[in-house]
Amino acid sequence: MKQIGIRMPSIAFFDFDDTITKGDSLLYFLLHSFSPLHLGLKFISISPSLVLFKLKLMSNEKAKTKLFKAFFSSMTTEEFDTLAKNYANSKLTTIIKQEALARIKWHQQEGHEVVVVSASPENWLQPWCNNQGIRLIGTQLESKNGKITGNFIGKNCYGEEKKQRILSHYQLKDYDSVYAYGDSRGDKEMLALADHSFYRTFE
Repeated sequence: MKQIGIRMPSIAFFDFDDTITKGDSLLYFLLHSFSPLHLGLKFISISPSLVLFKLKLMSNEKAKTKLFKAFFSSMTTEEFDTLAKNYANSKLTTIIKQEALARIKWHQQEGHEVVVVSASPENWLQPWCNNQGIRLIGTQLESKNGKITGNFIGKNCYGEEKKQRILSHYQLKDYDSVYAYGDSRGDKEMLALADHSFYRTFE
């Protein structure tokens, strides 16, 4: 007799920045971690890359790598993780959209699995996700000899990479329904995977 596969409960994928939060968590992390003078000097140093990115002449991943190298390449992994944890437990909690959090809680109450899929580093997302009982797929930062390099382990979790990371972790056909929430072109491929997609629904 042919066995019938067991269907899993529904699953919901949420982008983080500007979907769950009221802004870019990376920008708030920089404001949380550095003085205005330090921020100004570093942004001036990478301004050519930022201009190229805005003109779509440089990829999101390359521009982001240059930013992380400028701000964090001389920082130890321990120092960075301490900053990230402090940020996750303080400032990050203040920029969460209550409508988005309520939708997350609704999915959990319905027995759905909830996963944050973000281009932001896992270092400050993981503590928040742990507190909410949420799984996380995020960008991973490389460290060597106890220091942050500014490079990524694998690719920046953005656009097509979001889709590929989801598919590498989950067999979506096994779930009753797939939900996805996003706010930008970097979420397009993830939204296309869903039975129920929501674009900028918490604005």
